[in-house]
Amino acid sequence: MVSKPPAGDPVQDAPQVTPPQHAAAGLPAIGHTLRIAQQQMGVSRTARTLLKVNQKDGFDCPGCAWPEEDKRHVAEFCENGAKAVAEEATLRRVTPDFFAAHPLSDLATRSGYWLGQQGRITQPMYLPEGADRYEAISWERAFAILGEELRALASPDEALFYTSGRTSNEAAFLLQLFAREFGTNNLPDCSNMCHESSGSALTETIGIGKGSVSLEDLHRADLIVVAGQNPGTNHPRMLSALEKAKAAGAKIISVNPLPEAGLERFKNPQTPQGMLKGAALTDLFLQIRIGGDQALFRLLNKLVLETDGAVDEAFVREHTHGYAEFAAAARAADWDETLAATGLTRAEIERALEMVLASERTIVCWAMGLTQHKHSVPTIREVVNFLLLRGNIGRPGAGVCPVRGHSNVQGDRTMGIFERPAPAFLDALDKEFGIVSPRHHGFDVVRSIQALRDGEAKVFFAMGGNFVGATPDTEVTEAAMRRARLTVHVSTKLNRSHAVTGARALILPTLGRTDKDVQQSGRQFVTVEDSMGLVHASRGNLPPASPHLLSEPAIVARMARATLGDGSATPWEAFERDYATIRDRIARVVPGFDDFNARLAADPGGFALPHAPRDERRFPTATGKANFTAAPVEYPRVPEGRLLLQTLRSHDQYNTTIYGLDDRYRGIKGGRRIVLVNPEDAAALGLADGAYTDLVGEWTDGTERRAPGFRVVHYPTARGCAAAYYPETNVLVPLESTADISNTPASKSVIVRLEQSQPA
Repeated sequence: MVSKPPAGDPVQDAPQVTPPQHAAAGLPAIGHTLRIAQQQMGVSRTARTLLKVNQKDGFDCPGCAWPEEDKRHVAEFCENGAKAVAEEATLRRVTPDFFAAHPLSDLATRSGYWLGQQGRITQPMYLPEGADRYEAISWERAFAILGEELRALASPDEALFYTSGRTSNEAAFLLQLFAREFGTNNLPDCSNMCHESSGSALTETIGIGKGSVSLEDLHRADLIVVAGQNPGTNHPRMLSALEKAKAAGAKIISVNPLPEAGLERFKNPQTPQGMLKGAALTDLFLQIRIGGDQALFRLLNKLVLETDGAVDEAFVREHTHGYAEFAAAARAADWDETLAATGLTRAEIERALEMVLASERTIVCWAMGLTQHKHSVPTIREVVNFLLLRGNIGRPGAGVCPVRGHSNVQGDRTMGIFERPAPAFLDALDKEFGIVSPRHHGFDVVRSIQALRDGEAKVFFAMGGNFVGATPDTEVTEAAMRRARLTVHVSTKLNRSHAVTGARALILPTLGRTDKDVQQSGRQFVTVEDSMGLVHASRGNLPPASPHLLSEPAIVARMARATLGDGSATPWEAFERDYATIRDRIARVVPGFDDFNARLAADPGGFALPHAPRDERRFPTATGKANFTAAPVEYPRVPEGRLLLQTLRSHDQYNTTIYGLDDRYRGIKGGRRIVLVNPEDAAALGLADGAYTDLVGEWTDGTERRAPGFRVVHYPTARGCAAAYYPETNVLVPLESTADISNTPASKSVIVRLEQSQPA
């Protein structure tokens, strides 16, 4: 039975804490999935919806980007995917009456959990300048306001067009086309905050900023290294692939500051044996200190070089560049420095080396634990060095595997959502549409916030997402957003960003993945690209949450018409009527999409995009080969009496969407303001388990950044390290604390001191 949304914010002052669990999924996951789904959708709608998730004739899960095998299970979803679907397919509604009852000042005091639980937004809403409440507005008036503001700008570069990873290929292609026809490359996206470091490192070293492996490669690997990633919560369906690899004889090394239940044991809910006993996954757990990964891989590379016959000399000679400089740097790696940087023992590293040398086919998977540090790009380059040494790129069962988060974040980048586009892409776009795209680089996420703060940007448009909740330095970001003339959010549900507005604000409600999309030419579908470069269709099956919703492609097309007017020769109306016409244009602009519509019609499961390093061991880099690199080893230095904090998700969370207040695998129930601290560190700081503390960030600018009232939880994290949930701790991440080269916020490397306090 569908339950009503919470009337008030739950009290989180006294979360319950039990010991962390040592297995993921199983019966508890099934029970929790069904309970959440029924609360949001009811019984019949739950069955009708969940049985279409990730099916060839269904819709792509709005959660993570993990791929599917060609043969699908009847239930092709995980616990967190089901939560994401339930949140979108909910029967709860946010109507104009809701906004009349809740002024902006009230919404601004509410938690992200409370806002999200209210349900789907049903009509376009407008906040006039000086008003304290959103009011209903027609679509025609909404687009008129948006067009007027954009045309009034002194320069197109005063506009920012942000994209969330849930945006479809079709909508993303239209958005970047509109932005460039309008005259700007200001196309920040959520990738700027997550895998930008991966793209920067991989493009330089192997020539393409994407992973090089398929699911079949994972199943064939001898060794899989999972570094800085928690698949049990963030990519649960990955556990099935790891289980299959283990059954075929693979070994798994987990590299993480925290033990994670999903990497200890996986209780596969698809099989009786899995439900009862499960499969142990990790063979070697390296509990590394935060930010020590580059030092670890550098030392492993040194040890491989020192082992007779361990280097694939033929591959290195034929396919790589820069080996001599790299080898000199690797041979200089120091044991003592590595042990200090990593917190590991010599025996642990030597055991890892034995497993590396015994493997003919090695894959390294990683996520935010590697990408959100100052030295993230050199770290990922070192991972590439590690794989190149033994020929583990372009070989079946081997390669790089950056595991993407949001369901189409990789596809959006493929479609041209990038503030620094390649000249060849712009040339193709201009030729196809007869426009002149700007060639100067635009703003990424961090530069967009700075531009708003400094008055360089006046209009902020977001295609999905929760920009304010996802970005660093919360107080700075919110003050910057309030300086805008107009903020616009294309959304399905409420979040914090709707309560932090410019002088005027629009909420444009849109169809979700689960919603049936019917335009003038008939029923439509959209496409997405998963984490391994597979493109497939997504077809919603539910009646839209309201008759007043527009699809994302329709919203972009109408914004373009309202802004560009008759001066645009682009067929925006035709694009809105029939998405196949968008795909025809994509096929002529984006490499790998030839015969886009015909290929989708021939194979409902989609197709794989070309990947030169994987497919033919060809590396389209500046040197024409895979590039070894030789950056100095870096790792965080933490002053005495301080800890190094990483921000992370709870199990009841996806990105900034909070499904509940529990973190089941870590033993946390009924609250999110907790900080995980090693018991020995806590004892040294005089902090008992259950004490309350303020987290105070320390940064070179001398500004005090404080997150008050966190319950201390004694937890088996690496010494000197701590962890707490975002977005509550984003306030501690300085806007200027970013990764070199990629400019990704360094949310995994925050130096903090802990000051005893009271519950917030």
